[in-house]
Amino acid sequence: MAQSILDTMPGAATGTVLISDPLNFWGGKRVKPRQQTNAEPVFEPATGRVICQMIPCGAEEVDEAIKSAHAAYLQWSKLAGMERARVMLEAARIIRERREKIAKLEVINNGKSITEALVDIDVAWQCIEYYAGLAGTLAGQHIQLPGGSFAYTRREPLGVCVGIGAWNYPFQIASWKSAPALACGNAMVFKPSPMTPVTAVILAEIYKEAGVPDGLFCVVQGGADTGTLLCHHPTVAKVSFTGSVPTGKKVMEMSAKGVKQVTLELGGKSPLLIFKDCELENAVKGALMANFLTQGQVCCNGTRVYVQREIMPQFLEEVVKRTKAIPVGDPLLDGTRMGALISKPQLEKVLGFVNQAKKEGAKVLCGGEPIVPSDPKLKGGYFMAPCVLDNCRDDMTCVKEEIFGPVMSVLPFDTEEEVIGRANDTTFGLASGVFTRDISRAHRVAGNLEAGTCFINNYNISPVEVPFGGYKMSGFGRENGQVTIEYYSQLKTVVVEMGDVDSLF
Repeated sequence: MAQSILDTMPGAATGTVLISDPLNFWGGKRVKPRQQTNAEPVFEPATGRVICQMIPCGAEEVDEAIKSAHAAYLQWSKLAGMERARVMLEAARIIRERREKIAKLEVINNGKSITEALVDIDVAWQCIEYYAGLAGTLAGQHIQLPGGSFAYTRREPLGVCVGIGAWNYPFQIASWKSAPALACGNAMVFKPSPMTPVTAVILAEIYKEAGVPDGLFCVVQGGADTGTLLCHHPTVAKVSFTGSVPTGKKVMEMSAKGVKQVTLELGGKSPLLIFKDCELENAVKGALMANFLTQGQVCCNGTRVYVQREIMPQFLEEVVKRTKAIPVGDPLLDGTRMGALISKPQLEKVLGFVNQAKKEGAKVLCGGEPIVPSDPKLKGGYFMAPCVLDNCRDDMTCVKEEIFGPVMSVLPFDTEEEVIGRANDTTFGLASGVFTRDISRAHRVAGNLEAGTCFINNYNISPVEVPFGGYKMSGFGRENGQVTIEYYSQLKTVVVEMGDVDSLF
């Protein structure tokens, strides 16, 4: 069981963990795959070692999981909001109690530093705690009508929701999707990324331990074929997807066939605007936070850094100095600030973007090459030196396309009007940022940037109380904040006649 793998975590080190427990979960327990075909190896990014096999779920298994979720939904949706809240608060408490063990397992499967993973697990329990607090507040309206008649609205759950996660924040995304779903009275079937299948099933076991009905949060493993089965299933009421734009389009298309509600949290190529009147020290720190968290594999990263020309030399000098000083290595060591990229193909793709940038005229100021750490057990890991690119233009591939790696592109600008036009000249619209001491400019720029989030004098801060989601091709719908309740519930109007029917016939 998961408790046993978690119990081995305190003594676990990079390069030592193997996982043999089944990774599917429904009916209140882990479920062994029906067949052993089409298995995909799951790697430890820091070493390149195979830690387990991911065996995708077929049609029968997906159907079984959804039936299990639907049976649980029928029980859970009948509970009062406060009853649901108590169970969710217990789940949050258990996660908080086991945060170090869960974070360690996350690092082994994902490659990010333990420092970051601990924050991710804290955000996960905070999210569940936050929606537990909202569960008891869900209410409708009373509307008075003529003659003593009246109407009222009821906020009701949707039913079985599907969550499809990404590999950059495996446990956190599972929590972000499940918490509002469960608070509203829904059940969820969650499919993690095939590259990070290990920790979502831990969340399923924690929900079970906290007291949810068996089947309320199910985990099915698999890739595109399993995702297709989930999107097409007639019992599914909603699909919430985090991932790339092309896959998001397919999810939307498949869900449309059953007229299912969809939330899409897709890619980004977000602009970060640094004006000459900024507090430079904070702007540099903000640019680093905007580019190098989780080895740069973050959808809302501010990878297009526009710096006002007058302060460009000072900014570049400082940002390069800080970037060169980032400790890259064993992600389980407390001193490490950058771990390994998720996979060998992803590392090669990111390095390819750097080479392409050089060909198009960009200048590499630091990094951009693979790193082989001195520790022999890390020799097969997917490490690279964080990279800063200068001499960039808006038409370069590195400025237009999402790289999803530790690569910062820096571009000069002269005026506010000019940089807003350039910042908005993209099909994406997930996030944006501005550094300035001018309060009027800060709010004016925030109002003019076409993105779902704008950070003023900071970057990549995601409190669970605040909605997160995109404009344009970065998707629609929101995660976190009160508004997300509306994306996991539906409104019923009840009209009550207190007199006689006034009929035309």
